Amino acid sequence: MSGTGRVRVAVVFGGRSAEHAISCVSAGSVIAALDPERYEVVPVGIARDGRWVLPDPAQRLAITDGLLPEVTGGTAVSLVGDPAGRGLAVLEPAQGIGAALTEVDVVFPVLHGAYGEDGTIQGLLEMSGLPYVGSGVFASAASMDKEFTKKLLASAGLPQGDHVVLRDAGGALWAHPDALSAADRERLGLPVFVKPSRAGSSIGITRVTDWAQFPEAVATAAAVDGKVVVEASVPGREIECGVLAGRDGGAPEASLPAEIRLKPGTDWYDFDAKYLEDAVEFDVPADLTPEQTRAVQEASCRAYLAMDCEGLARVDFFLGTGPDGEDRLVVNEVNTMPGFTPISMFPRMWAASGVSYPELVDRLVASALARAGRPAPR
Repeated sequence: MSGTGRVRVAVVFGGRSAEHAISCVSAGSVIAALDPERYEVVPVGIARDGRWVLPDPAQRLAITDGLLPEVTGGTAVSLVGDPAGRGLAVLEPAQGIGAALTEVDVVFPVLHGAYGEDGTIQGLLEMSGLPYVGSGVFASAASMDKEFTKKLLASAGLPQGDHVVLRDAGGALWAHPDALSAADRERLGLPVFVKPSRAGSSIGITRVTDWAQFPEAVATAAAVDGKVVVEASVPGREIECGVLAGRDGGAPEASLPAEIRLKPGTDWYDFDAKYLEDAVEFDVPADLTPEQTRAVQEASCRAYLAMDCEGLARVDFFLGTGPDGEDRLVVNEVNTMPGFTPISMFPRMWAASGVSYPELVDRLVASALARAGRPAPR
């Protein structure tokens, strides 16, 4: 801990992924929620080119007038690979920054997408011997990759939507309009969603309603990730549920579920609908029967365990009706570092479940420290 007796938390944000801006917004909310009497926060920004910096005090961490935030300048720092270093090394001198800043108790990597949510920074933190919030290397990597998420969840008996995986989608082969066989097209039907396999926040996703749109949709997804997933549209309500690690090593706990409802004129929940437009309505909690709520919560905890998650996760579903009129719950994806923006569903679901935003970040930090065998702040 720092000389003040507070836990020093490095909140890492930005990053090299297409979700850079949303990570900045999430970090702003997390920093604001960390009690300054218990925590000493060290904001650490990662620029789009991969530079680590202690951002300028004027760094904007919110969407203002439709403008997305971005990490630019600041004091250069680096993560120390030797566990004895305990954190960050300042690479250039700056007034008011001392060696004590290099000592970090726990890292809160509020990073979404590649180089943040995909196991890469988790591996770096493991090598550095630093406790961190969220899932480890394997769960982060597997949950980030839609192909392997589907495989692991299917092996646990959790239903998946029909899909096809296109590898090396950036090559000329997948730009051809006949990239999918006639059998695949008939099985998937229209519309389909063409997605980068390893991305989030609906970046690079296209809703294809005519097969003539398919080559361009693949190119859009492949610009984000060379592996592309083509998913059949799954009819049903869009339901989400938050999961937290159980207290004192107990079973994971699920929040009350929430529902995302698109306003008329909005075809699907894309990036603009999520963050820039007033295009959706949220029911927190969702208007579900007690039986449906229990089914979503149970499936969420099963998905969390199947993916070997730690700390937290958000599990997204489609809730529809099966051929015999029964409820049909299909897992869409698992997010190991869900959004923490002011409108994000994860903190809102937990608030509806009786866990405030400050309590939520407290639990996440405490869980990270407990995994490392270190005491939580009092």
